[in-house]
Amino acid sequence: MSHALRALLAVFLAVLSAPASADELRPAVIELAERDGGVWVLEWKLPVSAVAPGQAGVVLAQPVLPRTCTPAGEAVRRAAPLALLGRQELRCAGDLSGLSFGLSELIGTSDAIARFIPREGAVQTFRLTAAAPTATIAAAPDTTQVLVDYLVIGAEHILFGWDHLLFVIALVLLVRGPWPVVKAATVFTVAHSLTLVATSLGYAGLPSRPVEAIIALSIVFLALEALIVLRDPDRHTFTRRLPWVVAFAFGLFHGFGFAGALADIGLPQGEVVTALLAFNLGVEAGQLLVIALTLALLAGLSRTLPKAEAPALRVATYAIGAVGSFWLIERVIG
Repeated sequence: MSHALRALLAVFLAVLSAPASADELRPAVIELAERDGGVWVLEWKLPVSAVAPGQAGVVLAQPVLPRTCTPAGEAVRRAAPLALLGRQELRCAGDLSGLSFGLSELIGTSDAIARFIPREGAVQTFRLTAAAPTATIAAAPDTTQVLVDYLVIGAEHILFGWDHLLFVIALVLLVRGPWPVVKAATVFTVAHSLTLVATSLGYAGLPSRPVEAIIALSIVFLALEALIVLRDPDRHTFTRRLPWVVAFAFGLFHGFGFAGALADIGLPQGEVVTALLAFNLGVEAGQLLVIALTLALLAGLSRTLPKAEAPALRVATYAIGAVGSFWLIERVIG
């Protein structure tokens, strides 16, 4: 079996095993916020991946406090769907600038978001990684760090946000031409940027449930059109004729989905424009990477195993359509 076919089959298997709740980044989140009377509150959300395998209730990642902060009372912990939540009141002495907080560890390539929210001054948002699971509080947000962090977060969201990823892959399978696909994907970015920015700045918004259902519908729609074209290669469906129209229309709703995920992460005060720009650039970079890899796999398959191309595309399209249909039903009926 060629390397191209193996890689394409790996994509198919990943699609088939995609999680149901695909639109959320679902990172670990830890937030240190100042309250009245010198009280600080540390709140955290740990995904189930932070629980030790086979050891129910044993949490691998633990909150790390700034060294001048001490707990005021017992921590409150509770379970939520796919996450563990915690809250701890703290008494902190002096200025916290230069001190660190975060998590004791992160597993593998997992990321986490840390937020520092003083009563006076700008909110600071940090991206934590397995190599650096704690963040150092700065006297003011670092523009360069905000740019880098949100660029990576944007790229990760398109690469690991399964519903957005499947939409881009389905668009490639349907349109096929490199430049038409790149143009459609860029229009998709423009559209979701409009609604993402408008929602993040408070000028627009839609309830998450219908938005997630429409995102799933967009995947099903492209998969159905791709199947039609596979049966009749000369058939010019609406998306093949006007891919930018479909990409723009559905991109508006994907933008609301991005905004929901970004709301969980938060935007740093004073660096909102930088964070939004970096996030969108990261999404575009992730999309172009997915498009390049998918086109390369298709070209390799066409050259090395031309007889396997049509069956492989059919399997991929049915898999994408099946996953999209499952999400659509799950999101409509709850």
